[in-house]
Amino acid sequence: MVFIPLSDDNPRLIVRYPYVTWGIIGLNAVVWVVLQSGLLIPASPGLAMSWGVVPSLVSGQAVLPVELQIVPPWLTFITSLFLHGDVVHVAANLFFVWVFADNIEDSMGHVRFVVFYLLCGLAGGLCYQLSVPGSNAPLIGASSAVSGIIAAYLLLHPRVKIWVLLFARIPLRLTASWVILSWLAVQLGSLWFSGDDATAWMAHLGGFAAGALLTVPMKRSEVPLFGRPPKTIAGTRRIEEF
Repeated sequence: MVFIPLSDDNPRLIVRYPYVTWGIIGLNAVVWVVLQSGLLIPASPGLAMSWGVVPSLVSGQAVLPVELQIVPPWLTFITSLFLHGDVVHVAANLFFVWVFADNIEDSMGHVRFVVFYLLCGLAGGLCYQLSVPGSNAPLIGASSAVSGIIAAYLLLHPRVKIWVLLFARIPLRLTASWVILSWLAVQLGSLWFSGDDATAWMAHLGGFAAGALLTVPMKRSEVPLFGRPPKTIAGTRRIEEF
């Protein structure tokens, strides 16, 4: 990963407590610790196949053993968003959620942000499914939903300054547009050069595209695009809207 985001200079204006953002972080962390880390119970080697998006299962070209059939294949487009491959995978996704998601929740409200997050994750899963319909490689991770959040941030807050670690070592303070467009270039380059369908670049790009398309209809009407000076947002006082 080129950049690891650490913090942004972007206070929330409307939502005092980003419950959904905190819930996403907490749920992903709990699933990892309880079911995948092996710290509390032995990690099941078949968990990714049971809860992840496996294109061959969704398309009906393959069937799981009965003992692994925990949820129907269509539901894995949601359950896959809460599983991760390793601790680096889950930590990286949750850093992005921590830095970017609260401001998108602020711009949309709690309920619409939940819908936005799940739709972006669903779009990423569908893009992966359509790109490799016969693959047996499971897609897991919140990356497609996180990609949608990143797209929304680019449209709403491109000029905000963000602290990042370059190559996980060098602290830099950069504009959000520079960071996000660099991230997007890495995704496109990786898709171009990678022939490994286990690396789900299409899911990242599908989530990003969904986020870009959904931001305008799902944001609050008074929230401006591209970081322009906002119209009076509830007199700049914080309100809690669902």
